[in-house]
Amino acid sequence: MTVPWIDPAHIDFMLDDCETWAVVGLSGDRSRTAYSIAALLQEKGKRIVPVHPDAPTVLGEQGYASLAEIPFPVDVVDVFRRSEAAGQFADEAVQVGAKAVWFQLGVVDHDAFERTTRAGVPMVMDTCPAIEWRRRG
Repeated sequence: MTVPWIDPAHIDFMLDDCETWAVVGLSGDRSRTAYSIAALLQEKGKRIVPVHPDAPTVLGEQGYASLAEIPFPVDVVDVFRRSEAAGQFADEAVQVGAKAVWFQLGVVDHDAFERTTRAGVPMVMDTCPAIEWRRRG
């Protein structure tokens, strides 16, 4: 059974065609999954933008306290927050003109998925770029 939020075409678009990834919840804590995934995104040639209330510089990239504060276009908003807190970032992604939204493994908000896709922004939930790159071989 396929689920609409794990659409291979949307995954391919994000992994292949999107260069700038705002990583919501990324801090300098190397033990957190957000850190290792951001490092992987960089290895794959992506520009990462840390989005965290403390706005730390992470992996050499300047952080911002919110998506609205990023002074350049963002392709993907990659959300590392609990499901109950993630929806607002999908809404903000639409507001700032992001091309796509990615909710990490275990992060699911059906209402946010409906709002985001209704706004014409592709969204993936409950998977991880590392998993999808591995799946591709």
